[in-house]
Amino acid sequence: MKKNFTAPATVKPLEITDVATLIDRALEEDIGSGDATTLACIDMQTQGRARLVARENMVLCGVEVAREVFELLDETAETELLHYDGDRVSNGDVIMTVEGYSSQLLQAERTALNFLQRMSGIATLAARFAWAVNGTGARVVDTRKTTPGWRQLEKYAVRVGGAFNHRFGLFDGVLIKENHIAACGSIQEAVDRCRHASHHLMKIEVEVRNMKELDEALEAGADVIMLDNMNPQQVKLAVERVAGRVPLEASGNVSLDNIREYADAGVNFISVGSMTYAARAVDISMYID
Repeated sequence: MKKNFTAPATVKPLEITDVATLIDRALEEDIGSGDATTLACIDMQTQGRARLVARENMVLCGVEVAREVFELLDETAETELLHYDGDRVSNGDVIMTVEGYSSQLLQAERTALNFLQRMSGIATLAARFAWAVNGTGARVVDTRKTTPGWRQLEKYAVRVGGAFNHRFGLFDGVLIKENHIAACGSIQEAVDRCRHASHHLMKIEVEVRNMKELDEALEAGADVIMLDNMNPQQVKLAVERVAGRVPLEASGNVSLDNIREYADAGVNFISVGSMTYAARAVDISMYID
């Protein structure tokens, strides 16, 4: 069993320990007390060879996760990866082959494909967003809008696609949003409380909705300011007002149709929740020879 999954050289690899429990649960969820169809019609000693084939163009992600599924059910299985995470594959390309007991290949099929199709779908969409801002200096980052239990996998897929991760969870970054401000009474009070409670290396980001709040966040000493649901024209005005004093992040209502406008407005970061919550699973099929 590998320590890490294969990843492009510039991408932090995914630790197998981070997803082992998720794989176990996925297999248990699907197989339960046993595959009724396979147990009824497949000789348990029959050997087979499976091919996983791309049925559309995509950025591949999750090949090692899929391999882990097959090898978890059949420790004698022999897998060959023909493509790796981050590869751009075309319709008809064989992604990997697996040789082993046919009964285990069939029981692993759906779980392996679910991981591979979902992760590749996110990587493919992330690549489209990253390419859309190419040359502007803006970074496309994800959000916490992920499938419960899948955050490690989905944020890894974002990185494989060429975009970047925002904070992983509530614990590794301070982001003061409108409800925090409402509870504290003001942006200044919220920033002061977070500054007092955080260590000196923790940056404090403040979400603002208009120019008045932007000025308040600057006065309060925010390290980063998120421009929430502003259109590209408003973002451009905010960039001019801040004049490089702190990094700016645009967030809300960003799509492939308008992300270039936000990037051209001069922000440093553009957060896109749809890279994870709205990514379409790509089409990948398995065939047994």
